[in-house]
Amino acid sequence: MVPAQARRAEENNVENFEDLGVAPELAEALAAEGIETPTPLQRDAIPIIRKGNNLVLEAGPGSGLLVGWATGLIERIEAAGEGPRVLVLNSTDEAADQLAEAMARLTVGTDHRVAALGGAWVRPETADIVLGTPTSILRVVAENNLSLALVEAVVVDQAQLLESVGRLPGVEQVFDYLPEGTQRVLSALPITPAVADLVDRAFKRTVTIPSTMNEVTASRGTVRFRITPEPREAAALNVIESLLGDGARHALVYCRTEDRAADIGDYLTLHGFTAGAPGDESVPVWLGVDALEARAQAKDVEGVVVVSCDCPADDDTLDRRHSMGADNVVVLLPREVAHLKRLGRRTGYETVPFPPKSGPNDSVAQLRETIDRAMETEDITPYLVALEPLLARYDAAEIAAAALALLRKKTTTASPAQPHRAAAQATGTPSWAKLFITVGERDGLEKGDLLGAITGEAGIDGAAVGRIDIKESHSVVEVHDAVARNVIQALNGTSIKGRSARVDFDRPRNTPARHPKSRS
Repeated sequence: MVPAQARRAEENNVENFEDLGVAPELAEALAAEGIETPTPLQRDAIPIIRKGNNLVLEAGPGSGLLVGWATGLIERIEAAGEGPRVLVLNSTDEAADQLAEAMARLTVGTDHRVAALGGAWVRPETADIVLGTPTSILRVVAENNLSLALVEAVVVDQAQLLESVGRLPGVEQVFDYLPEGTQRVLSALPITPAVADLVDRAFKRTVTIPSTMNEVTASRGTVRFRITPEPREAAALNVIESLLGDGARHALVYCRTEDRAADIGDYLTLHGFTAGAPGDESVPVWLGVDALEARAQAKDVEGVVVVSCDCPADDDTLDRRHSMGADNVVVLLPREVAHLKRLGRRTGYETVPFPPKSGPNDSVAQLRETIDRAMETEDITPYLVALEPLLARYDAAEIAAAALALLRKKTTTASPAQPHRAAAQATGTPSWAKLFITVGERDGLEKGDLLGAITGEAGIDGAAVGRIDIKESHSVVEVHDAVARNVIQALNGTSIKGRSARVDFDRPRNTPARHPKSRS
């Protein structure tokens, strides 16, 4: 057991959201999402946010993060429909859109309107809660399409991701538009030096949770994890099939709620894996919710492996579930990997990947080696930005981005005997054009700024943007040939980092007359 966390859980007699004083209509909306028992982070954060205090959450998805800050703000902020009361800053437009959908489901009974910039949302300027990237928010404010005069609280969601795409400076620019005394909430995992510096300079009288805890050096065992997109059922099935196929007699499968356990049980039964209660020797799969009860029923039974179909929210849950046996697997969403690894460090469990088995010809292993080499040699930063909404954590995102970098390299290095454009048309893959932009490093330009300007102004997907090369006085960007002229037209004359940009096709250096010049 993890003593500090366990004592806090026992001393804090909170069994449901009603015990935290959460309004019945909001508690009902949480229950409809399968969220019935507050996590330790939620028990700590909701009262602090509800009082209007500034808060730094050293946490990531998997800890109950969204509900932790959203519930307190929904309860504190009045629904008026006159403009944003809560502003949420995200790393990408796609992340803002997905988070807005999750928040909108929580506000069904509270009359709060939620909207995201860059998505299909009706009149975001009148919504009570508005989400978007700093770039998107600053743009609509500059266009007089959004007023921040009524904002009472601002949330910086996963600040380390904002830093990774070059949008952390934009956070402070947004702060400059906010009324004095605006409540500030920030989440990050990890809290990087740049994020810590932002907190030191821009947050006053701030509470930080969870409090710093020492990492456990003694080894308590190994917990493996399988990364999967939503929904998790198929990945859980594959993990259970693999473990039982390797000789396990029973798989004790943990779920967050009874309803979730029933859904997982139905899915497994549909595929021929009969599920029942822990301790039932007649079935291969046992479904558990309360770890202490499940362990008591499984006591002294040999050949039991443990699978978590949701990421443990805290140290205590991880330890109670996964300390009973040597073979343990957690099925994770990409964005939850950092949270699980942090729990492992704090509880003494080594967390290692549990990848699917390779096929007979081991082609997966060969592909892995190729991608590994690409991660050392390719510029994958633009692809990381484009893929972040889908694979929001470091490990999985880099692997996917490296694979895309390899694909682009393969399709853009056509044979000398075959023109590039013809090769692209023959393979059905896009050809690329290089654009010259008269804004560069000396203007404070970063890759995230340029990517945001291109996708925002031209209305194109981030996947249509390739390599971004920022020089001292200018930048060269690769975009899909099909959208190149649209990007040129959209960006010419716009302001990027306070400088009026000129954009044209990148010309050979020996034809300076046709090459746009950077002007001071």
